[in-house]
Amino acid sequence: MKKVILILTVIVIALSCSRDDIVESTQEDNPTVTFSIPADFPSLNNAFNSNKPTKFGVELGEKLFHEKRFSGNNTISCASCHNPSLAFSDGKMQAVGIDDRIGFRNTPPLQNLAFMKFYNWDGNILELEKQPLVPIITHEEMNSSILEGIGKINGDFDYKVLFKKTFGDENITPERIYKSIAQYEYTLISADSKYDKVKRGEGEQFTIEEERGYQLFKLKCESCHATELFTDQSFRNVGFPLNKHPDEAGRARITGIETDYMAFRVPSLRNAEYTAPYGSFGQFPTLKSVLDYFDKGVLDAANLDPILKENGKRIPMTEEEKEAIIAFIKTLSDPKFVGK
Repeated sequence: MKKVILILTVIVIALSCSRDDIVESTQEDNPTVTFSIPADFPSLNNAFNSNKPTKFGVELGEKLFHEKRFSGNNTISCASCHNPSLAFSDGKMQAVGIDDRIGFRNTPPLQNLAFMKFYNWDGNILELEKQPLVPIITHEEMNSSILEGIGKINGDFDYKVLFKKTFGDENITPERIYKSIAQYEYTLISADSKYDKVKRGEGEQFTIEEERGYQLFKLKCESCHATELFTDQSFRNVGFPLNKHPDEAGRARITGIETDYMAFRVPSLRNAEYTAPYGSFGQFPTLKSVLDYFDKGVLDAANLDPILKENGKRIPMTEEEKEAIIAFIKTLSDPKFVGK
């Protein structure tokens, strides 16, 4: 009888524990990932602190990032377009989704996202947690819905385990999916290139050509590709060849402001060696072709970037200067980040 009473007492105590107690206990077993901010990087974005990466959150996010069942025909995952070996880009002019459907923009690489203020070419996303839904529902990408995707993975034992380890119970919700994928993407930090090692004094030195390229870069490129992210995160119309897709208007698609027409977020040049082709719809096959275009002269526009307007719509460079600038840009390559 005493044993029965003891067992019942234990059950009552267990049932009396609040849900918060259970979650808190789980969180103690799911520590926050150590997150080191590289020297001179900008501050973390506003959303990061409310969704700090955790041990199991990152593991779950990486699994979801590679999950093809979020697409309508189970063939496309986030990783299908964001290949780690290409700095999480895809090597294609424009993204290719379900049934080989072609998107109208180039796939941007994924790196140092914890420090970005805007996402996508037109900056339509301000919080990384709101990004995963976009490819899931887009016709040219996964052509599905988040509820359809959840229905496909809801009975998966491995997911049940990971959701419980991450959030305290097995409940799979859209918000938890978005948060987990964002946690994984927050950990994709690239700051171990030759440039970084030179700056940190870790025994690396620029070659003569790389050093010359660095000085030229500061003179001709740094006004847009500024900070340790090598982007000032501004939106600019730099007179690139126009995408004729009827839906394209650049930043103006979001703001509706005429002066934002065909203005795009300045891309980071970190790992640019791995992320060809370049431009909002892959207009340029090589870094050399980008510099050639600036040298020969860009398209005029009422809202052309003032720096280009003031310099005759071009950035003049000799062939030797172009080669030196490219040599410097390649020092921003982070082989460890891309697994090379």
